[in-house]
Amino acid sequence: MENKKKVAFYTLGCKLNFSETSTIARSFQDEGFERVDFEEVADMYVINTCSVTENADKQFKQIVKKALKLNENAFVAAVGCYAQLKPEELAAVDGVDLVLGATEKFKITDYIQDLSKNDMGEVHSCEIEDADFYVGSYSIGDRTRAFLKVQDGCDYKCTYCTIPLARGISRSDTMEGVIKNAKEIAEKGIKEIVLTGVNIGDYGKGEFGNKKHEHTFLDLVTELDKVEGIERLRISSIEPNLLKNETIDLVSKSRAFVPHFHIPLQSGSNDILKKMKRRYLRELYVDTVHKIREVMPHACIGVDVIVGFPGETDEHFLETYHFLNDLDISYLHVFTYSERDNTEAATMEGVVPKNVRAKRSKMLRGLSVKKRRAFYESQIGMQRTVLFESENKEGYIHGFTENYVKVKTPWNPALANTLHEIKLTHIDEDGSVRLEFVGVEV
Repeated sequence: MENKKKVAFYTLGCKLNFSETSTIARSFQDEGFERVDFEEVADMYVINTCSVTENADKQFKQIVKKALKLNENAFVAAVGCYAQLKPEELAAVDGVDLVLGATEKFKITDYIQDLSKNDMGEVHSCEIEDADFYVGSYSIGDRTRAFLKVQDGCDYKCTYCTIPLARGISRSDTMEGVIKNAKEIAEKGIKEIVLTGVNIGDYGKGEFGNKKHEHTFLDLVTELDKVEGIERLRISSIEPNLLKNETIDLVSKSRAFVPHFHIPLQSGSNDILKKMKRRYLRELYVDTVHKIREVMPHACIGVDVIVGFPGETDEHFLETYHFLNDLDISYLHVFTYSERDNTEAATMEGVVPKNVRAKRSKMLRGLSVKKRRAFYESQIGMQRTVLFESENKEGYIHGFTENYVKVKTPWNPALANTLHEIKLTHIDEDGSVRLEFVGVEV
């Protein structure tokens, strides 16, 4: 096909969105489109939106402007979580031609008869109850590691969260589907797979609202560990009440799973956890961290935490701060609470002023820097395996050890996407760790 139409993609939000963008991009390539970078002139731009960031609409408008600056006649489509929650709002943005909700985004090529601009954005979005089928996805070609989607949607009713409204009920890929995708990724020479989903510990619920678990998350990781050709498997964010001791034990003895866990906490105060309708209390979180440390002393443990939730007093916040300070964790992802339409928390009393939210966020970010530094220092002198990325950043190549220590060494293109035995020597000014090679490529 001569003069192939060009399509470019921009992804906001989580690893799950990246895996789905990749799948959508492959469907365009199957239809004869050529995929180009978002910075290039294209006939069509697809923006995969996110509903979690506070400035989602502002960010979206800037990205649309950027696309139309590259080609004022380009066809612009919005898909993803924000497109499901606020389709009319996105369709009204100047230059947007098509908005697709949760069930339609994977059928995007069906909606493109021609790429002429519309006077007004055309909306195809479903009632979220209709999002009851599962589409498997994985991302390749964008990074050294692949994001493999194993689950979608969520049955939890956390009072601050719009994800169930944007993605529907919890449902999973079949075991066969996940293993097939993992093997495809391995065949492409990718060394690391990150398992992703909205609530991956809930893996096993079938389609159409079937609440019965065909398989458990433990079954899934057990089978994935046997797939040949994958050097590393990493579990992304998993709820503390769903990270069972058996899974932790399996990771500790595993061939491919790495000692890195990211476990949302959200608050160190039981009062606030109850208001958030989280499904655990802080005591369970402590037990989970202790269990990991017991079997994997050098594991990396990341934590999500939200500051400024309605009703969070100074005492509640300090309770969270001290709880995290005393806990043997490695880093924090700090989120400043922001009101979301159609959530229970948006109508709660005890609204925390924005400047107080910002101050608390700054304090926890400072604690995160301290925690990461202490974790990195504990690793100096240790022998680890590093997987190098493929980017030249100011004359250096970066990579991550199995337990998620970020390392760097002078740029050498031959190192890209390769694994090496290294010794961690010292921490550089930018916070990454320098290394010396101690072995041959593994």
